[in-house]
Amino acid sequence: MAENTKPTVKNYHISLREDGKWQVKAGKAEKALKLFDTQAQAIEYAKKVADNQEGNITIHKKDGKIRKQNY
Repeated sequence: MAENTKPTVKNYHISLREDGKWQVKAGKAEKALKLFDTQAQAIEYAKKVADNQEGNITIHKKDGKIRKQNY
């Protein structure tokens, strides 16, 4: 049997939590990988993780809407 499965690309989400911290989460994960005081810090961290994992980043605005996808 030939397998036609593509390797899954990990997606990391940057979003604001209710406590005011920015979190970086892997797609469909329950817990955040890491928490930050600013969105900029979260983006820097997510870039490093996504580069290592050949993944994408989805950045959310404060209201939860998507600001930038496949970053």
